Amino acid sequence: MKRAIDVARAGQWPSAERVDSVTLLFDDRYRRRLRMLGDGGLDFLLDLVEPIVLHTGDGLRLEEGGFVEVLAAEEDLVEVRGRDAAAFARIAWHLGNRHLPAQIDADRILIRDDHVIVDMLKGLGAEVRKVRTPFDPEGGAYGQHNHDLGHRHGSLHAERHD
Repeated sequence: MKRAIDVARAGQWPSAERVDSVTLLFDDRYRRRLRMLGDGGLDFLLDLVEPIVLHTGDGLRLEEGGFVEVLAAEEDLVEVRGRDAAAFARIAWHLGNRHLPAQIDADRILIRDDHVIVDMLKGLGAEVRKVRTPFDPEGGAYGQHNHDLGHRHGSLHAERHD
């Protein structure tokens, strides 16, 4: 089986050496070792030394040569907007305080759909709507991957933050 053994960041690998692409949800873009099937049918093993967050446009370098381009799959998300810059900043603060994976763009924030968070945002006056788009959340201020594979904080953590 072919093996992808290294990652080259978007724009840092020769696109002429692209042999296939792989379209992945965010949860599948933070792996170390996983069998993958390219969009064009290439069956290969992602076999990295350590897990790394993959972004759209990154290239997975195949051991025998060539690259598989990483593409972000569309996901069901919630788009959050504020009525003005101050409201937007306040909304971003509240989301950050909850340690949620969030993609912050110039005029919107994308998060995963969570009815409790959506209700809180509506209470803060945010405009929210469901969208289907690729998700590429922030990586975290301290080098964290800001990756959540179903992790939920326990009651002790919740008590400390309420």
